[in-house]
Amino acid sequence: MKISTKVECGIMALIDICVNSAGESVTVANIAGRQNLSAKYLEQIVPLLKHANLIRSIKGARGGYYLARPASEIRLQQVIDALDSTVLGRVEFESIEPSVISDAIGECVWQRMTDSIRDIAAGVTLADIAAHYTQLVEEKSPDLMYYI
Repeated sequence: MKISTKVECGIMALIDICVNSAGESVTVANIAGRQNLSAKYLEQIVPLLKHANLIRSIKGARGGYYLARPASEIRLQQVIDALDSTVLGRVEFESIEPSVISDAIGECVWQRMTDSIRDIAAGVTLADIAAHYTQLVEEKSPDLMYYI
């Protein structure tokens, strides 16, 4: 399976918004800086997330983006489908002529694998990923010591 940069960056942006919004909107520039992503590239992804009703925006000096609904209600499957519908889509052979054997392989193997991946993506929420991300950040952050 090949995941596009668009999907990866979109998921990263949503997790960043989830973790860093705390009742306020988050700007693309802030997301890009924290996650080491291109702000111009994120500006192309954000409208797709907004169109899928995953985020909302606020205009003005204190403007930015926030989640359209609680992170526990946003499924990874919804995010992936909003950014690239081919990732979890139906498996199709590209170069082989349709035949009974290719149908058998497709139904017994590829479609079952795709269904399993789709089930996993449907079972993971943005809140799950954000919680794991927060845990990893805390584990990797050195404890602060203050000397007087």
